[in-house]
Amino acid sequence: MRLIHMHTVRFTGAALAAIPLALGALTSQSSAREPSPNPTGTFGSGCSALSQKADTAKDKVVDAAAAYPQLSQLVAAAVRAHLTDTLNDKSPVTVFAPDNDAFKKVTASQLSSLLSNEGQLKKVLTYHVVDKQITPDQLSNGSFTTLEGGKLTTSGSGSDFKVNGKAHIVCGNIKTANATIYVVDSVLQPPS
Repeated sequence: MRLIHMHTVRFTGAALAAIPLALGALTSQSSAREPSPNPTGTFGSGCSALSQKADTAKDKVVDAAAAYPQLSQLVAAAVRAHLTDTLNDKSPVTVFAPDNDAFKKVTASQLSSLLSNEGQLKKVLTYHVVDKQITPDQLSNGSFTTLEGGKLTTSGSGSDFKVNGKAHIVCGNIKTANATIYVVDSVLQPPS
């Protein structure tokens, strides 16, 4: 199993750039056939931008996240923090998954510091995980304890939700075999 994850991490160069182009052709062909309400139950303005390699509903959460090129930074960080087995073995969990654009908002020096400190990286990443399934109905005024031990809050309505009052859920309610993923546009920081 670990070989698969290490292979995923290697998709950061030119190969990763080629994947969205290839997937774009596939998604444009299938989007013409999709009915208007999303049959998967996902919501958010960013769902259409998430290129997916395959159906991830039967995959464990880290494997499922690896199917989305826009979550490659998160997957690489989870592998680096040795969290792959921890996250894949828990059930049910909810992951507030920062997309690659969220990681771009972190300064290069902060990101470098975070990635070089496994303990701090693990703390930040587990702050994005709640050890239970959170449904969209629970997001309007939610308060949840994370695996890291801190609290995070959710607020909003309809398909417009925020985490901790600042990170927007750009695509929510993505189902995996053991988790629900809500893609967020910021890296969340645990309380000091």
